[in-house]
Amino acid sequence: MATVEQDNVRAAASRAPGSGSTTTWLKRAMLFCAWSMGIGQALFVLFIALFYYPSTLSGNFARWNSKPLITGFQAGDGTGNAGFAIHVLFAAIITAAGLMQITPRLRQRFPRLHRWTGRSYMVAAIALSLGGLWLVWVRGTYLNLAGAVGITANALVILTCAGMSWRYALRRKFAQHRRWALRLFVAASAVWFMRVGYMAWGITTGGIGIGERMDGPFDQFLAFGNMIVPLLVLEAYLRAGECGDRRRLAVAALLAVSGIVMLGGSAAAWFVMWSPYI
Repeated sequence: MATVEQDNVRAAASRAPGSGSTTTWLKRAMLFCAWSMGIGQALFVLFIALFYYPSTLSGNFARWNSKPLITGFQAGDGTGNAGFAIHVLFAAIITAAGLMQITPRLRQRFPRLHRWTGRSYMVAAIALSLGGLWLVWVRGTYLNLAGAVGITANALVILTCAGMSWRYALRRKFAQHRRWALRLFVAASAVWFMRVGYMAWGITTGGIGIGERMDGPFDQFLAFGNMIVPLLVLEAYLRAGECGDRRRLAVAALLAVSGIVMLGGSAAAWFVMWSPYI
């Protein structure tokens, strides 16, 4: 997820004697974390494409309800059903486009594709955020207040990151642009992080703190933690190039653990939450 910042890490390493080995471990941990996230999100895109796209594009909206949802298809609610359809269709687009945006080789070899994909990604992120706010506060697609506030906070952060990323891109300040683009990518992935987080927590603790209506202590934490925790991990990585060896190793360990959690949570999500409904 953070491969676009490798030059920053190398530059910092050149200013810090004896830190080559820690830089290598940091780079390896970052690549492992990035691949873990990429694999998990690819599975999420595959699920959306195989479950939601056929039923949505064919107009068989009632099939949405074959999978447990807070508010899926509702007879007579044409506006709400259309809003939900647009939301899930954009979810796959934004996830796939985000993965393309953070792939360095695509950005370097096809800069024009990177620019147009980036613009499309920002538009999709903004549309998804506004659509999420509408689903929550107009359609009432939430189980509890903490979840609704968490979604609202996530939407506001996405809009802020998109605006800052676009602003720096226009000013051709690409280092700042990339950092805000990474923050946008992480914030826009909060829905995926929530699912992976639930599965990782469930397989390691047996579901302690998860309420029947997603109102338990862990539910309250994850309503905000699905965005805050990944953003904190990202910030730790972005600042690692300015740190000494010990802190770099600590960040490398944090990234490695994060990658393991994402791989385990993604695998569990595929076998429990996604593949049974395809």
